[in-house]
Amino acid sequence: PVLDCSANLNPLGMPPRVGEAAALAAAQAAHYPDPLCRALRAAIAAHDGVGVEQVLCGGGAAELIFRLAYALRPRRALVTAPAFSEYEEALTAAGCAVTRHPLRRENRFDVDGGLLDVIAPGVELVFLCTPNNPTGRLVDGALLRAAAEQCRAVGAVLAVDECFLPLSDGAGPGLAPCLAEHPNLLLLRAFTKSYAMAGLRLGYALSANGGLLERMAAAGPPWSVSTPAQAAGLAALEQCPDWPEKARTLLASERPALSDGLAALGLEVVPGQANYLLFRAAGAADLKERMLMRGVLIRSCANYHGLGNDWYRVCVGQAEQNRRLLAALKEVL
Repeated sequence: PVLDCSANLNPLGMPPRVGEAAALAAAQAAHYPDPLCRALRAAIAAHDGVGVEQVLCGGGAAELIFRLAYALRPRRALVTAPAFSEYEEALTAAGCAVTRHPLRRENRFDVDGGLLDVIAPGVELVFLCTPNNPTGRLVDGALLRAAAEQCRAVGAVLAVDECFLPLSDGAGPGLAPCLAEHPNLLLLRAFTKSYAMAGLRLGYALSANGGLLERMAAAGPPWSVSTPAQAAGLAALEQCPDWPEKARTLLASERPALSDGLAALGLEVVPGQANYLLFRAAGAADLKERMLMRGVLIRSCANYHGLGNDWYRVCVGQAEQNRRLLAALKEVL
């Protein structure tokens, strides 16, 4: 069997109770799901400390990214590079011109104050990700709040992707406590990563701007969150609320060990703060293919703007998975 180190999910996998809840709910699949996800939204609101009216559920964060682009139809938007490619894909699909703000390799690809200079009049939507994907670097909280203020000054919406935040160093409430004072702020979160539920597709958006959430809800088809996905989300929050915290305990020891192991092989490793690591294997454009021949799948980052075809991302797994990954890399390199 192939060891998948390309999908950056919770290294503990899906909680058994979550899988059981989804399986039981599948027996109700003959009926339409609740289109408003009322029970799930109430549970999310209680967990994240926001109002129920500030929650919109969707079929994964990716669907909500496209809903946001279609709802706003911005003429010009700003993204960082490198960053999650689906921001730009959604914006392009909505007919938007995209400006990329390059992140500097010598600065560990950190988002810095230079971002504020390019949030200028004419920009209608800004996408940020903390920790960034694929770099694993957190964005400073004060800078995020400054970006929200700058976006408000120029009339732009700031969308902050916090999907990996629960699995990162210093995970806290994120920007949820700031929603009331920033009506132009929208947060993207997901169960996909924190609870390893990629196949069930469940994400949500948080915003104090009810009109924006209504436009997003109208920008896609109804019933986008299945009955099993809603049941799984409820089980995650009500029965396994500490699952991401347990993963962070594991990651606190395994991430440094994996990072050191990659560096010992002569690879250029970005010191990530999440459940994945970005590295460069200088000149090795075919490393993904050679690794797959040894039964290990890694993520090529050739399609990320600002990175070359010799950059790769791997998830941080449990000790045996990391050992197997490093052993295969040693054979190849």
